[in-house]
Amino acid sequence: MLKSFFSKTKVLAIGILASSAMSVSAIAQEIINFAITDLEGMEQLQTEFGPFRDKLIEKTGLNIEFYPVPNRTAAVEAMRNKKIDLVLTGPAEYVIFKNKTDAQTLVGFSRPDYFNSIVVMADGPIQDVKDLKNKKVAMGSVGSTSKHLAPFQVMKDAGLNPLRDIKPFHTSVKVGWEALKRGDVAAFATTNDKFLKLRSIDKQYQPGAFKVIARSRDLPNDILLYRKGLDKKSVNKIKSALSKNSDEMISAILLGEDNKKFTGMQFLPNTKDSDYDYVRSMYKTIGVNKFNKFL
Repeated sequence: MLKSFFSKTKVLAIGILASSAMSVSAIAQEIINFAITDLEGMEQLQTEFGPFRDKLIEKTGLNIEFYPVPNRTAAVEAMRNKKIDLVLTGPAEYVIFKNKTDAQTLVGFSRPDYFNSIVVMADGPIQDVKDLKNKKVAMGSVGSTSKHLAPFQVMKDAGLNPLRDIKPFHTSVKVGWEALKRGDVAAFATTNDKFLKLRSIDKQYQPGAFKVIARSRDLPNDILLYRKGLDKKSVNKIKSALSKNSDEMISAILLGEDNKKFTGMQFLPNTKDSDYDYVRSMYKTIGVNKFNKFL
């Protein structure tokens, strides 16, 4: 009788341990790794998107963890290897992600007044885009949607061959701004909100000292992608959370300082791949016809 009792107890204990192991395994499988391509390191991720991630966890019940990536290429490889499940990325990056990973669109993050402006000094000799021929133009990093690809497209649309007719100077926003004011470059191409902010805080010149000679069309949105094969229930929970709690989720995003660029945004669930054909045309303008690697 006693032997039978201990035998049953042993079986029960083994069953409990097995069940516990399965529970731990299930929890591990439920972790959803979330990357953001233009932020490096856990500290930046927490500062800019920590409140958004926490709110998403609250509204979905999912276990979502940040996955830092050192660069865009690493993010693509991580998704290909199923190390990340969600990624927030920009328009130029999306084209590569789609080509290399077959990532799926979850929702667009709209950015009001998201376009490139080509800025010159108002009393200077440059009054038209065509005047930039053989001139030096400051712009952002190679591969940037708004600070590299877009201004090249603007120049092409104006009749220039940007690969031959201008001298690009790739630099930071602040350095480009100062170079324009010093006369080291003929023009400065940047995202419009960056230009307006720099102009508003400049202590050397009044706003009227600067002039925009051309702007791009409004650019496609940043986009939240998910890994093909991610559990559909998880995907639907995230979509539902963003849809039903839109104001709360956006407020959480805007707590990040760099995320102020999303002020006035809304989630766009009907974002489609063809919305990014304009970006593909920009790549072709700079001589890239295969969207299989970052510049």
